[in-house]
Amino acid sequence: MIKKVSHLGIAVKNLDEAIDFYQKMGFELEKVEEVPSQKVRVAFFPVGDVRIELLEATSDDSPIAKYIEKRGQGIHHLAFATDNIEKELEEIAEKDIRVIDKTPRPGAHGAKIAFLHPKSTYGVLIEVCKEKE
Repeated sequence: MIKKVSHLGIAVKNLDEAIDFYQKMGFELEKVEEVPSQKVRVAFFPVGDVRIELLEATSDDSPIAKYIEKRGQGIHHLAFATDNIEKELEEIAEKDIRVIDKTPRPGAHGAKIAFLHPKSTYGVLIEVCKEKE
């Protein structure tokens, strides 16, 4: 069962410039980390119970680099947290919702993640995640 909005992922060309902007807006940087398996550097800004997650590609073949090349910078995905990602993915698949990841993979902030295909979600890339406890 989905329990909350976890974060909003925003694709950026230059993470340092984007961090500077969000800090000027008054947001406090929680941390920056690299996720080699996703070929991305990520910066986190908590906003209440939700995070803004800035994503910068670390390789030209990164999904974020491809996204920016095709669509430009901006909102990349919306993430929902669940307590049991494996069960959530099974239930989603049973409802004929197209998934990109049939099994969870490691994500930023120590989470397990899986994506749903935008063709099944009205054009929005949705991430389902099991946040690290």
